[in-house]
Amino acid sequence: MQLPEDQMRAGHIPADIYRHIPHGTDLHKVVIVQEAPRSYKGPIVLALVITAGSIAVLLVVAFVVQVIAAAAVAVLSASGGISYTLHHGKHKELSRAGAPRRSRAPRKTRPRPVRSARRYRK
Repeated sequence: MQLPEDQMRAGHIPADIYRHIPHGTDLHKVVIVQEAPRSYKGPIVLALVITAGSIAVLLVVAFVVQVIAAAAVAVLSASGGISYTLHHGKHKELSRAGAPRRSRAPRKTRPRPVRSARRYRK
C-alpha cells in the first residue's frame, strides 16, 4: 500500500495508531499520512563545508605565521642580531674538471720506523 487511497480501500490502520482513533469513527474513511524519510544530504554537506572551512583557516594561519617568522628573521639578520641558513641535503665536492669526486679506497701504509730520541736533540 503505497498511496493513501489504497490504504483507505483496504481499511488498513497500524495497530499503534488504532488506539488514538476515537470510537465510532468509520475506519474506511481514515487516511494516515506518514512523514517522508529523513534526508541526510543536508547534514553531510554541512559537515563537508565545516571541514573544508576549518582546513582553509588552518592553512591561512600557517601561511601568516610563516610570513611573520620570515619577516622577523629578516629584520633580526639585517640588524646583525641573528643569522639564518638553509641546508638542502648533502653537497658533493667537485673536482677541478667539474665532476663529482670519487671516493678513494684507503691506502695501505707501512708502519713508520720509530725515530730515536737523539735525532730530535740539537
